[in-house]
Amino acid sequence: MKTHIAIRCIAGFALALGLGTAQAIDVGGLKFDDTAKVAGKELKVNGAGIRTRVIIKVYALVLYLPEKKDTPAGVFESAGPRRFSLGLLREVTGDELGQAFMAGITANTDKAERSKFVNQLAQFGEAFVNIPSAKKGDVINVDWVPDTGTVMTLNGKPIGEPLKDLGFYNAVLKIWLGDKPVDSSLKPQLLGKV
Repeated sequence: MKTHIAIRCIAGFALALGLGTAQAIDVGGLKFDDTAKVAGKELKVNGAGIRTRVIIKVYALVLYLPEKKDTPAGVFESAGPRRFSLGLLREVTGDELGQAFMAGITANTDKAERSKFVNQLAQFGEAFVNIPSAKKGDVINVDWVPDTGTVMTLNGKPIGEPLKDLGFYNAVLKIWLGDKPVDSSLKPQLLGKV
């Protein structure tokens, strides 16, 4: 009996300290873990925010890095694995997602930069075309895994093949962190400045 009480007390103490349980952050009503494990390394939330178009909330975005970075250059130069999680706040088609990603990449890279990973751009676009529709609450994780490449999942299921070039992963991040971010209020939030 005393052993059972002691075990319950230890379990309660561990829960009170947050041991053994991932903490969640709320972004636009969606819950995201405050850490993510990518390629065996624990990443922490660098920043998070909501992409708004006019007055419509489109998606929640969380950037995970091995260590805090508060400039775009710092994020792009970050060594090791990285992740961004995009949680949908409304229903969209895969085609709409793909077009939005491509428009953001085009706006924040020049022709010479895009020419370095033209095949990866095509594969990236195809991955979204193969998603008939994504619903509110669906989560797309886009990871940079050293020695593997850009790896994408939708609700934990792989989308497309790994894309090898780190420059491509950074081009995707420039959608939000580039000189012409798709949502200027989201950029400082991802950099943890708000």
